[in-house]
This record gives sequence, structure tokens and C-alpha cells, in this order.
Amino acid sequence: MQPSSSPQDGHHDHVFHEGNPLAERNTLRATLLTVAMMLVEISGGWYFNSMALLADGWHMSSHALALGLSFVAYVAARRLRDNPRFAFGTWKIEVLASYTSAILLLGVAALMLFESVQRLLSPSPIHYQQAIAIAVVGLAVNLVCAWLLKGDHHHHGHDHHHDHRHDHGHGHAHDLNLRAAYLHVLADAATSVAAIVALVGGMFWGAAWLDPLMGIVGAALVASWSVGLLRQSGRVLLDAEMSAPLAAEVREVIDGLPCPARITDLHLWRVGKSSYACILSLSASHELTPSLVRERLQVHEELAHITVEINPAPHGSPRFDATTTPAA
Repeated sequence: MQPSSSPQDGHHDHVFHEGNPLAERNTLRATLLTVAMMLVEISGGWYFNSMALLADGWHMSSHALALGLSFVAYVAARRLRDNPRFAFGTWKIEVLASYTSAILLLGVAALMLFESVQRLLSPSPIHYQQAIAIAVVGLAVNLVCAWLLKGDHHHHGHDHHHDHRHDHGHGHAHDLNLRAAYLHVLADAATSVAAIVALVGGMFWGAAWLDPLMGIVGAALVASWSVGLLRQSGRVLLDAEMSAPLAAEVREVIDGLPCPARITDLHLWRVGKSSYACILSLSASHELTPSLVRERLQVHEELAHITVEINPAPHGSPRFDATTTPAA
């Protein structure tokens, strides 16, 4: 959502992200499903004296915590969206949650690796039928949750109606908070699949070593996902967006202005899933106006908040013109 402006008082809001109501509802549903399954496994493990059931229940608790964190982030971002303390909106609450969730996911991978290596070095009797039943039920719950959270991980997040060169579906426009929740569910599903394969192999061919080996493979896969999510969310939190194609395209717009202009300062950072703020300082002749620059830049719909400053070129008049405005 692009900010509005008021010609009377010159003020405009800083809500650059509409939120994701469907993802918020589905994350809550997935959280409740995961918590219910966790309680059943922990209660069943205690009642039937099954360590396998208890271990899987406590493992699922880490994912329930991460899903709950994602849901809380959606709620906080929505409720605080009009709070004036947030200069560029509350979308980064969701990104912060995804970063935290990625750290939790990395911890899950480390725990999986530790337990797998321990079982590989010190094998213990496996109750195959019970363990397979647990893994199958867990997989079913995870598949339902994954369906709820499938979201827009590979969708560009916006649709441009201008030249295709201005399409910024760079793989970063998806909902990072939803992706974090989805990866936790996917990690649990992958663990269940690996466990089923290993347990079936162990039950029919006596290959007990398959169980811990698949655990090690699963830990590596989960660690890879978590590192990727850490990089994506960390880049947004640190405003490390100057390598985005949009920066080059802003320079391209300036090069195409009717009046010669030189960029002396350029800052781009994300303020929404597919929205950027831009501060642009130019050195140009007095013929160039901030309104003309903004008009040319608005072909890029991602630029939701534009600040333009024009300083006189060395050979020009001593005029200084600056303005800050939202994109139209």
C-alpha cells in the first residue's frame, strides 16, 4: 500500500504493507494443529512409557514455538501499523520474526545432528511398528500444516502493468514470516519421511544404522534451509538492498532525464514485502525539478516513498531545492 498525502497539512501515513490476513489465519491454524499433536505425543509417551513418542513430541514443541512466533508477529505488525513511532511501518516485525525463527530452525538442526550421531555411536533397540505409526501420523499433520502455509513463497508479490524491464520479482518479494513458518513445517515433514524410510529399512532388512544416518541427512537439509532464511531476512533487517536491480534502474532513469544530472547520493531500503523507500540526491542545472524526477521514478511501482534533493551543478545557479514526498 502506497502512503497517502494530505495537501492541507502535508502529512501522510507510513503504511507500506497491507499485511497478510490469510497467512495470519492459516498460521494460527497450523500452530493449533501442531500444539495439539505435540500434546498428544508427549501425553502418550508419558502414559505408554515411550521415549520415541516423548522425543518426537518435544521435537515438535520447537516447531510449535516457531509457528506461534510467526503468528504473534503478524498480529503485532497489524495492531501497531498506525503507531507513529514506526517511521517506515511495522513490516519488519514480521522479518524479525522470520530471522528469529531461522535461528530456532538452526537449533533444531543441531539437535537432530547430535541425537543422530549419538544413536549411531550407541545403538539402542528400536520399536519399529510404534515408531512408524508415530512418524506417519506426524507426517499427516505436517502435510496439512504445509498446505495451510504454502502461501506465495515463489510468487513475485506484485504485478506491474508497465514495461517488463521494471518487474522486480527478484525472489525476495515473498512473505519471509510465512516462509519461516512453512520451513519449520517442511523440516518436520522431511524428518518424518526420512524416519519412515529408515524405520521400514531397519524393520525389513535389519539396517538399524539407517535411522541415525537419515537423521544426519535431515539435519544437513534443515541447516541449509535455515541459513538461506537467515541470509534473506538478515539482508532486509540490515537494509543491504543496494545490490538490488532496482538501484541500477534508478540510475538508468536519471541517465534518461532531459536535463543532465549526476547522482551524488542514493539510498534504497525495503519498507514492505515489495515496497522500497528511496533517498536521492542529484547535482544538476536549475532546469531540473524534484517533481520531474519523481514523475520519472514512479514508473517503478516498488518506490513507495521517494525523497529527492537537487543541488546546483558547479556551473549552475546557487539554487538549492529539496522535497520529500510519497509516491503518487
